[in-house]
Amino acid sequence: MQGLFDDDNEKLEETRSTPDAPLADRLRPRQPEDIVGQDHLVGRDGTIGRMIAAGKLSSIILWGPPGTGKTSLARLLADQTDLHFKAISAVFSGVAELKKVFAEAEMRFQSGKATLLFVDEIHRFNRSQQDSFLPYVERGTVVLVGATTENPSFELNAALLSRAQVLILNRLDTVALGRLLEKAEKLENKSLPLTNSAREALIASADGDGRFLLNQAETLFSLDIADPLDPSQLAKTLHRRMPVYDKDREGHYNLISALHKALRGSDPQASLYYLARMLVAGEEPLYVLRRIVRFASEDIGLADPQALVQTLAAKDAYAFLGSPEGELAIVQACLYCATAPKSNAAYKAQKQAWKSAKQTGSLMPPENILNAPTKLMKDIGYGAGYSYDHETDDGFSGDNYWPDEMVPENFYQPVDRGFEHKIRERLAYWENLRAKKTG
Repeated sequence: MQGLFDDDNEKLEETRSTPDAPLADRLRPRQPEDIVGQDHLVGRDGTIGRMIAAGKLSSIILWGPPGTGKTSLARLLADQTDLHFKAISAVFSGVAELKKVFAEAEMRFQSGKATLLFVDEIHRFNRSQQDSFLPYVERGTVVLVGATTENPSFELNAALLSRAQVLILNRLDTVALGRLLEKAEKLENKSLPLTNSAREALIASADGDGRFLLNQAETLFSLDIADPLDPSQLAKTLHRRMPVYDKDREGHYNLISALHKALRGSDPQASLYYLARMLVAGEEPLYVLRRIVRFASEDIGLADPQALVQTLAAKDAYAFLGSPEGELAIVQACLYCATAPKSNAAYKAQKQAWKSAKQTGSLMPPENILNAPTKLMKDIGYGAGYSYDHETDDGFSGDNYWPDEMVPENFYQPVDRGFEHKIRERLAYWENLRAKKTG
């Protein structure tokens, strides 16, 4: 394929062949079988595997966590097809750069050659910039290969998504990361100076990120280490990696969703795990507390009225103690909610009552329960016939409190769990008493 990709491809090959290039670049795959951890895409039956076999590409969006091979896949596609390869990054490119790229691609297309345009971090382009791709993708002037770590359905225009396949890259598992280390050792022609347990710790520290793992391995290769390091020595030698977590991105919403559903499913162990994931990664504790307080009302409610008390007490304790001491109060609230009886009866009642209020508008309550602070109001019947419940034999009058034009509704239906079991009994008692008094 020599001479096929003029400027960009020459620079790419030059980078690959430079002995002092970063290890991750020197290990970039040349063939589909060199890709690790993405067999569902590059295998014989995978989407990319079928494209390469057919020699025909369509526009794609590669979506996956950092260090899973998005850039490597794009470069591999360029190597395997008769297209001019052009790579840009949305972080560094603006409108002027896009216009230049499209103009060059148009000229190239007129001479019979399409362009494979790789756009890294494509989600960082704004909506109008994304729209500028559409005519060139539609005409086939460029085959777009976009890479993103963010959910395309949130970050990319629907029009652009409709013209490209979204391919999901897996987070690299332990096996895939182990294979990367083996490839690195083969390339360097030496073994990493690690004990077996330290090797496992190094792989775990990568958190599914192959690029990070290779960078750490490169550091170890460069050091003069006489004896294999154990896990504690490894930790002192290399910097600790923080989990990948953007507090305003999809990872944030995925973890809070997982926490909420583990709490709802009464799994205290999983609930505590997701709580730890968020706090260890640097999530704002008060955000987590707000979500747990909401959970206490939405998913527990009156099945255990103490849940709301516990969560608000945790908020006060955290505000008083701060981190890290106050985080134990958040743990206590989390565990209390996870183990409490569940009911969304109050939540459902709110939704139905709000809906009914919007539909019925400004209906007047019945006159017997209206206050009559003036003589005129008394004269027209306000408050007439009101029964003061405390003065009845049962402390219950059984009066009607609904607007005259409205059929009484049953919004709140407590479940037969926790404290709401007692509430069900109380409601049944009042209903029977009401039936006797009105019957």
